[in-house]
Amino acid sequence: MSIAGYLSLTDADLSAMLEAIGVSSIDDLFEQIPEGVRFDRPLDVPEALPEAALVRHFEQLAARNADTSRELSFLGMGIYDHYVPSIVDTFLSRGELLTAYTPYQPEMSQGVLQAIFEYQTAICELTGMDVSNASGYDGTTVAADACFIARHHTGRSKVVLAETLNPMVRQVVKTYAPGFGMEVTEVPHDGGTIDPARFAGEARDAAIAIFQQPNAFGCLEPAPELAAAANEGGALSVAHVDLASLGLLEAPGAYGCAMAIGEGQSIGNYQSYGGPHYGFLAAGNEFIRRMPGRIVGETTDLEGRRGFVLTLQTREQHIRREKATSNMTTNQTLLALAGLITLCWLGPEGLRELGETCTALAAYAKERVGLPLAFERPTFKEVAFRMAIPAREVVARARERGVHPGYPLGRDYPGLDDVLLVALTEKRTPADVDRLADVLSEVCS
Repeated sequence: MSIAGYLSLTDADLSAMLEAIGVSSIDDLFEQIPEGVRFDRPLDVPEALPEAALVRHFEQLAARNADTSRELSFLGMGIYDHYVPSIVDTFLSRGELLTAYTPYQPEMSQGVLQAIFEYQTAICELTGMDVSNASGYDGTTVAADACFIARHHTGRSKVVLAETLNPMVRQVVKTYAPGFGMEVTEVPHDGGTIDPARFAGEARDAAIAIFQQPNAFGCLEPAPELAAAANEGGALSVAHVDLASLGLLEAPGAYGCAMAIGEGQSIGNYQSYGGPHYGFLAAGNEFIRRMPGRIVGETTDLEGRRGFVLTLQTREQHIRREKATSNMTTNQTLLALAGLITLCWLGPEGLRELGETCTALAAYAKERVGLPLAFERPTFKEVAFRMAIPAREVVARARERGVHPGYPLGRDYPGLDDVLLVALTEKRTPADVDRLADVLSEVCS
């Protein structure tokens, strides 16, 4: 029996459809396809199972995965175990949101359009920027989008990346850059952060200079100085930021950045084994015509009532190909809506408290773990510790004890094989940190 055993169509349904289109069998539909390219045997799939047995089978497969309900996790490096409030799943399960497609017809899509508009507003308020697009795929592709904007705005072709920018973000930028006619230069870190003077030197003839705050090592960069260094060289200064940090840290727009980008997963999205999530891109008004994706605007109808429309759509499907800023949808509306719901649930006070909790736990970890710090820099929610043995070995040994202790920086940074990056979110407790400290003491001895 084939996979058709799981479909709702009956043999009678099949016969009726074939009769309606005037053919006698499924084979007749493929008569123009040469025999040599046809698949001439049954699919190698098991027999169809009864529903109860099928559910049990998938439960057994799922049980082979480790998740944060079964393993204490301090894993970060861009994807974090933050709390997702139950109201998120409640809202996202509503059919008008869960099944909503691109809102091309505003008269039929006011609810979705308003949700997107409110999302854009929240991102602008957090980042201190004038305009936000209606989300991007993730925190890596929005960095490439920012480079495309800079290429056309400045006419320059050089991209400057801080080495402390997330390695996956840097790799995606390097992948896209040749297609944009751009070359990438990286500025190495100095003790865990970027030297503004060195950043300024590289930015003099660049189109764009991107740094991360907090950076990939968990350290706080001298962000205002880095933004000023890029701006003085005529490059567009871009901060890759964590939304969860903006209840405490200054907004990129306040210290002179041209754009603020980032991965939105930390607000409203589960880790989901790495994705999907949503990216955000916010900028000054002067870049609005080059921003990828779409922008929802507020207007009034013929009777003066408040309404919402797609103000800008810059995909090649909507405008001339040579004018397009993207050839893909560049949108994760449902997941971005989860971020909006979480921000509304938290409010300004709650977002600040979330940041304070993460910072306090990180400070406690520095004291309690008792291992040398890899970088003597202020941090937000991630701390890099030096291990007595290779960090990958520490991870393997700790996981045997039910603890994922963090991310081994040596995977991406030569010379840091003994450094473990530990992420502390508000879901961890002091008791969890105590357990981490005990496990690290055991596995490193």
